[in-house]
Amino acid sequence: HSQERDSTWTGAPQPKEMDGEDEEVDDHEEQAVWPDEAGMFPLQSSSSPSTDHTPREDGPGEGPCAVCEMCGIVGTKDTFFSKTKRFCSVSCSRSYSSNSKKASILARLQGKPPTKKAKVLHKAAWSSKIGTFLYSQGVGQLLNGTMTGQDAVATGFDWGTYLTENGFDAAPVTCFRHVPLYSQWDDVTVGLKVEVLNSDAVLPSKVYWIASIICLAGYKALLRYEGFEDDSSHDFWCNLGTVDIHPIGWCAVNGKLLVPPQSVHQRIKNWKKYLMNRLVGAHTLPVDFYIKMAENMKYPFRQGMRVEVVDRTLVSRTRTAVVDTVIGGRLRLLYEDAGLEAGGEALSDFWCHMWSPLLHPVGWSRKVGHVIKSSDKRVDMSSHPTFRKIYCDSVPHLFKKVRTVYMEGGFFQEGMKLEAIDPLNLGNICVATVRKVLLDGYLMVGLDGVETEDGWFCYHASSHAILPVGFCEKNQIPLTLPAGYDRVTFTWPKYLEETGAIAAPARLFNTDCPGHGFAPGMKLEAVDLMEPRLVCVATVRRCAGRLLLLHFDGWEPEFDQWVDYQSPDIYPVGWCEITGYQLQPPIASEKKMVKKKLANLISKNLPPPRARQRSPGSDPSLKAEELGDDSESPFPAPPFFCQGLDAPSYRRSSTKTTSQDS
Repeated sequence: HSQERDSTWTGAPQPKEMDGEDEEVDDHEEQAVWPDEAGMFPLQSSSSPSTDHTPREDGPGEGPCAVCEMCGIVGTKDTFFSKTKRFCSVSCSRSYSSNSKKASILARLQGKPPTKKAKVLHKAAWSSKIGTFLYSQGVGQLLNGTMTGQDAVATGFDWGTYLTENGFDAAPVTCFRHVPLYSQWDDVTVGLKVEVLNSDAVLPSKVYWIASIICLAGYKALLRYEGFEDDSSHDFWCNLGTVDIHPIGWCAVNGKLLVPPQSVHQRIKNWKKYLMNRLVGAHTLPVDFYIKMAENMKYPFRQGMRVEVVDRTLVSRTRTAVVDTVIGGRLRLLYEDAGLEAGGEALSDFWCHMWSPLLHPVGWSRKVGHVIKSSDKRVDMSSHPTFRKIYCDSVPHLFKKVRTVYMEGGFFQEGMKLEAIDPLNLGNICVATVRKVLLDGYLMVGLDGVETEDGWFCYHASSHAILPVGFCEKNQIPLTLPAGYDRVTFTWPKYLEETGAIAAPARLFNTDCPGHGFAPGMKLEAVDLMEPRLVCVATVRRCAGRLLLLHFDGWEPEFDQWVDYQSPDIYPVGWCEITGYQLQPPIASEKKMVKKKLANLISKNLPPPRARQRSPGSDPSLKAEELGDDSESPFPAPPFFCQGLDAPSYRRSSTKTTSQDS
């Protein structure tokens, strides 16, 4: 295995002579390979990423690219440090020397004689591992209060119980192209045998036993220990992305004990013969299953990288922001001129996936002709830790490539009519107009009846959110009309004649719909795009071409949202548990948890906690005594798209609460 790792690893830069502006590597210090926390050697090359999250070209960049020889980050050469442009920051230049010394010391402690050919430490991108780190530590709250790690999943909601008790199905991992192990999931099937921690043993140390997969639900698997055969009373759910599940043979290689569960150890006399018969012809997890998992959870973005993203206070423009946190490919962004609270935290942030169509490299707005907010130079963010770590501007190479647009035979024109998802109420599809044609296939689209430019929204021509005239009628979806029009009498031909407009040709829209695997009733984890820091328990309510109508469990249908089946904001069951991101359970489950907590307090003769006063926007059905001692209003703030906007079409009276608010 070590030979394979050494031969595969090409990510560490070779030592070079450094100029006078950079710190020099001590010529007398011999360098050694520095393994990561798991004892593995880095497998990902900074120049040729090998994961499913490989950044893709988005067209020519604004300048020549450079790769930092310390951390492997990609940026524009003119933003790099020193004349040689070999490092993205002063800290990387200094770390290049100090880390090579650490590697040499580690090699000596391990009894490995350093050689002249040994490589310099390839520093891990810590921001890309933050989710795994927080989860392994079992601690975590982000600065904005979002829970992470084991605290994020230990809220009382259990996917296995939820699925089993209600007979729900979950969307398979193969439906989600942007998640870890997507390309390896075809190897995971019902009947697969694994070695898993034995929870039915009385030995003082950890022991393992063999189990079979009975059912799959996203990353979750219903397992049954060998020996129980047709007895389902001891079945249990596990997440196949966790570290306590291994392929057959792992215990033998690592010197771990295989011990049958106490409940059945007397039932079979010869366990060795029994297992031999059961394992003949059986399949198990690929040996590199968790290596692939680790590779898939490395991301090209890290703290301190500058990007352009939609302005949450004015959707018709973009704004410059800095990456603060990376968890599972989701980015917490801080606007550069948001200002700071008294405690030093940024006043305004924004969450999105690194492949979100709302996120762009620095220079994108100027390139396509989009409006971008000018930074307020009077706002000083330098005291915030993230703004002391600004390394480089993001470049197109890191972003998902958009679909190529062919303009032969005509393209979108200003004034053309179409149907579009309302960016302020994602459950509505509305009558809309192309207001402006930008470069590179981008359009500014406005809803009819909202004439101000502030309500225009930028879509790419390949976006799922713009649809040809007649799409709603064809798919029996209610079309939201401009004020003054009646749904019973409205027809597109009559409306086009009245407005003197033409419909955008259907051939210009991305309506291709291969079999995506989703079906109504399937469960998944989905971002509430009106409150994008929240990932919630959700259900596919219906499918219409490429579109999925998502329903958030425990909430009214008016909160439903249309998304594309390839959206980076939907995830398999168990994704939050793997990445350490907080999952928002159905609101009914939250109320039950609070009541159970109160019952436990009463049983111990402890007084119930005092509730804080609710705000006017809170749910009147949620009693004060159900809120708990640390509760805020369960409906803390308007959704990001509505802040600072006049949005009469937005019907929500409240937004989702996080589990810690309950």
